[in-house]
Amino acid sequence: MRLEQLQAFLSVAQTGSFQQAAKKCGVTQSTVSRQIQGLESELGLPLLHRGAQSKLTLAGDQLLPHVRKILTEWQDATQEINDLRAGKQPELCVAAIHSVCAHYLPPVLQKFCQLYPEVQLRVTSLGSDRSLKVLQDGLVDLAIVMNNPLLTSRSENVVDWLYNEPIQVLMSSEHPLASHGVVPWPELAKFPQVMFKDGYGMQRLVQDQFKSQGLDLKAVLELNTLDAFRGVIRQGEMISLLPRGALVDSLNDPSLAIRDLAAPEAKDMDPQLNLTREVVMVTTQDRLLIPPIANFRRLVHDSFISNIP
Repeated sequence: MRLEQLQAFLSVAQTGSFQQAAKKCGVTQSTVSRQIQGLESELGLPLLHRGAQSKLTLAGDQLLPHVRKILTEWQDATQEINDLRAGKQPELCVAAIHSVCAHYLPPVLQKFCQLYPEVQLRVTSLGSDRSLKVLQDGLVDLAIVMNNPLLTSRSENVVDWLYNEPIQVLMSSEHPLASHGVVPWPELAKFPQVMFKDGYGMQRLVQDQFKSQGLDLKAVLELNTLDAFRGVIRQGEMISLLPRGALVDSLNDPSLAIRDLAAPEAKDMDPQLNLTREVVMVTTQDRLLIPPIANFRRLVHDSFISNIP
């Protein structure tokens, strides 16, 4: 069963004439006749009484409302696809890590809204692993995350590097480690640590680093908001390893202190390299065929490359 067969049948039903149906469909009368015959052969019953005025048979009368529905659905579907290709997208959904949402993404969002005022922009702050999962499930169009090659290296993904940022230590201004200009790794192991929850790339990064250093990680609390991190760490001896972008709101807080990490001491690691995280933007190849998504990607790339220190 083909769409042109259904269109031919509908046209004959509407006009009562094979000749008029052929004109309406832009084909020859013999083509319409073959299409109707093919449809009847597939269904196993005649659909039309042939004569000076073609009329529907019982089977044709049963089929007609379904054909109308199928062709209307197809017309609606093709119109939606054409709108999508033309950039008439009803919404664009983005998932991004907290620090990106708070500090780096707002200028991009403003520019995009000016370019596409008719597109509903939806931004959700999520951990990296969760952001990549909702991208994979088709719930968002782009994800800005801490890179995890195990999750980003799918064949359909397009991955754009945005920036690397150092991991630093957040502590109370009265904390014993605040006396250090640069905090040695063995000193970190002496204090309880606040971590991002499972599913956040930072948790995995910190755990892997402690393991590579042969140190025990005293993880005593898991949180998922930066406000909560600051509130807990102000209270006393807990510390946290966080990326620089997550510490912007802590810079001018007199109750908090931020210190750099010493270079890693593991034998298999380059002593010149401090701990960093890589932030990337991920979407899929098919999504980049849609103008609003492609332009959002361009805005992010241009803004981040020029503004991230």
